[in-house]
Amino acid sequence: MIYRTKSPHIGCCFSIVDILVALYFKILKPGDHFILSKGHGVTALYPILKEKGIISQEILDGFNKDGGTLEQHPNRDIQKGIEITSGSLGHGLSVGVGIALAGKYDNKDYRTFVLLGDGELEEGSSWEAILFAGHHKLDNLIAIVDYNKLQAMGRVSEIMDLEPLTEKFSSFNWEAKEVNGHDIKEIISALENIPFKAGKPSCLIAHTIKGKGVSFMENDPRWHDKCPDDEEYKKALSELKN
Repeated sequence: MIYRTKSPHIGCCFSIVDILVALYFKILKPGDHFILSKGHGVTALYPILKEKGIISQEILDGFNKDGGTLEQHPNRDIQKGIEITSGSLGHGLSVGVGIALAGKYDNKDYRTFVLLGDGELEEGSSWEAILFAGHHKLDNLIAIVDYNKLQAMGRVSEIMDLEPLTEKFSSFNWEAKEVNGHDIKEIISALENIPFKAGKPSCLIAHTIKGKGVSFMENDPRWHDKCPDDEEYKKALSELKN
């Protein structure tokens, strides 16, 4: 899809796709909410929505076309499985907190999952949401951090170091765990036992690799927004098939 339409953000799609597979095929239950806060990774989500029967092949084929059906960043459309418009980073967790709080007030048993990026955690609004969620004991809220250690302009550790990330979430009254973000069984095992601790929101820090599965894309920040040319596309497909 990205190659055909000359779109950006292929690197982060490969870092989150295993997380999305675990969520959509094993974890999410009817009534649960999912927010893709790092909206630029939505191209990894669209095919999963098609496989789940939420959108059709025709809708999928309309990605990133004039007058088409799907945008480069998600545009709220409940019928298409998109709960919020996202892409302006730092907003998704705050929305998720509001949905989780409403669930508590209304005595609903749904869970709210928010997938956000590590670079996104440089936004102050994210930490306001983290502080609020811990204070209100929102144990129906699960934040999943795509911790691929890269953002648009370089390494997260060099631009705004997040470490010690697990301890930071813990200090805000969250229960945090770390997993291999490319081990689907490990992700499922962790998320089958939420909340991690009663009375606390849960944070799953998923260690991932930007561009995972394609040797020349892995850990290269250029693939945040670079689109493969003809030869790169052929080479990437060959590596992924093997």
